Amino acid sequence: MSNNKILILFCVTCLLALLQATAQSKLYEFDTNHLSTRWASPENPDAKKGTGGLENNGAKGRAFSFINAGETKPLLDVQGTGIINRIWITVDDRTPEMLRSLRFEIYWDNETKPAVQVPFGDFFGVGLGKTTAFENALFASPEGRSFECLIQMPFKKAAKLVVVNESTTRLDHIFYDVDFQYLKTWQPNFLYFHTYWHRDTATTLAKDFELLPHVTGKGRYLGVNIGINANPIYGNAWWGEGEVKMYFDGDGKLPTIAGTGTEDYVGTGWGQGRFANNYTGCLLAEKDLRQWAYYRYHVLDPILFGQECRVTLQQIGGDDFATVAAMQKAGVPLIPVTVDNDGNMVNFYKHDSTVQLAASSPTKGWVNFYRVDDVSATAYFYLDKPSSDLPALQNVAIRKYNLKSK
Repeated sequence: MSNNKILILFCVTCLLALLQATAQSKLYEFDTNHLSTRWASPENPDAKKGTGGLENNGAKGRAFSFINAGETKPLLDVQGTGIINRIWITVDDRTPEMLRSLRFEIYWDNETKPAVQVPFGDFFGVGLGKTTAFENALFASPEGRSFECLIQMPFKKAAKLVVVNESTTRLDHIFYDVDFQYLKTWQPNFLYFHTYWHRDTATTLAKDFELLPHVTGKGRYLGVNIGINANPIYGNAWWGEGEVKMYFDGDGKLPTIAGTGTEDYVGTGWGQGRFANNYTGCLLAEKDLRQWAYYRYHVLDPILFGQECRVTLQQIGGDDFATVAAMQKAGVPLIPVTVDNDGNMVNFYKHDSTVQLAASSPTKGWVNFYRVDDVSATAYFYLDKPSSDLPALQNVAIRKYNLKSK
């Protein structure tokens, strides 16, 4: 290859890398709309101009705060138009019990109902309350000891961010920075950031788990992180055959978007081990404990809706024919869906009856079947209004149930 061709190839590669980095960096561009940059921290909790480090005569005087059991701690409470660009927090108690007991809330424009109401660890992409070192496009924990969010969050009139300690013990240390900018004007393309967290400790056979229940308005589905405690009654059978479905803007019983399987949705295949990429990953894959925590963020492949949106995940697993037939005969709760017969898919799911598998059947192969598991998920989305009609966060007992912290 000539030197000129090598140079051209190098330049093209650099240009593609630059374009990709630019696309990944910001959901909103607002340089000409910039007014003032602020950080809220224990050294300047009101984020006011020229008031940082007041305590201890300008030396390090209040680097952290604490939250008593039952107490609500505001991390940001400001009036005006602005945009949050980064949230960083670390706490001294990072057990699954504490990360699920802390309630993380964000209120927009003086609303009384939070747009964000999630267990603390789950908000920062830590499924099942188990910390690990990772970095992706939206969240990071550089050494598994901190929590960072890089999602941009515009607000028109006000922003309030609080942490509520719903545990029975005091949280002795919480360090934080909430980095934001005041803006001159609210732009027509701005949307409010929202989340929805839900857990079902025992899903219903043949009923899809709702990652995001039906919401109305104009918006963008940004993605989800999901945690699963796979049900031990199915032994080592694979749990992740369920397809993600997205319904929006007039869809009826059938969705516009339907995937091919859970591990496929997060960009891998034929099972799911631990990995962390910019937009897809699985941060927890503990086969002995039957626990997995994984994510998919739609940054470069935006999911937009104009009127309404709903996102679900089928509760389907799979195993070889003989194993599934034996489980069915033993009374394990399952509903057969399909069998892969040497590359030919045989469909036998019926709404009104259950096909009985027979070990002596001439049709063999991999069987997909509805099953019952413990599933929790945090959905991230934007909406054209500062609050929604989604249900409130479930109580701390449900959030902490059977965490398998060891």
